[in-house]
Amino acid sequence: MTNDENLTVKQQREKRRAEKVAALKAKQKKEKRGRVLGIVLSVTAIVAVLGIVITVVVTNATRPPAQVPLTAAERAAIEIEGEELYPGLDATHTQDPVSYDVMPPAGGPHNPSWLNCGIYEEEQPTEYAVHALEHGAVWLAYDPEQVEQETIDALRDLAPTTHAIVSPISGLDTPVAISAWGARLAVDDASDERLQQFIDKYWLSPTAPEPNALCSNALDGPGRLS
Repeated sequence: MTNDENLTVKQQREKRRAEKVAALKAKQKKEKRGRVLGIVLSVTAIVAVLGIVITVVVTNATRPPAQVPLTAAERAAIEIEGEELYPGLDATHTQDPVSYDVMPPAGGPHNPSWLNCGIYEEEQPTEYAVHALEHGAVWLAYDPEQVEQETIDALRDLAPTTHAIVSPISGLDTPVAISAWGARLAVDDASDERLQQFIDKYWLSPTAPEPNALCSNALDGPGRLS
């Protein structure tokens, strides 16, 4: 290394100038790296936010029917041709078997425990399923002797992912029937648009005796698929 004492004044000035230039370039290089890193992080954050937004939009666009309950006014505006209404139903809890006037029932006395909502391939204990209706669930039932697998699959697709039961009931007076607390509708096929209207009107209805109560953590009936 050259000793500064052996340098002329001019050489010393040039050396100091060269050192300052080198320091300045190093500082600029460091600042540039910082700016690039900042840009990369910003772009990454923007992409992440866009990913979340896109996920939410796609989820909302593809979510199963009636995943957001309608308001009371929106429900009241829905008129369903052929629906049967059963006002003033008894909601007593009982351990005894109950004889219901229609199947699937639209309410009435029921077991103190409820059926966990879900899709079943076997018949369910009626008194437990009625308790689920008390919690705001809808019950999509079909007679396995009157429908094809295509209809069963369509009903399963139609059902909301919570507070809904899909199950067979042998001997129905119609191929397909749907019930909620205080209401029932019989149809010939799963393609009937009134089924969706019924779900929109009665799924998680605030007029159920115990709206928004759990439809899980109780009895899993036989043949549960999901």
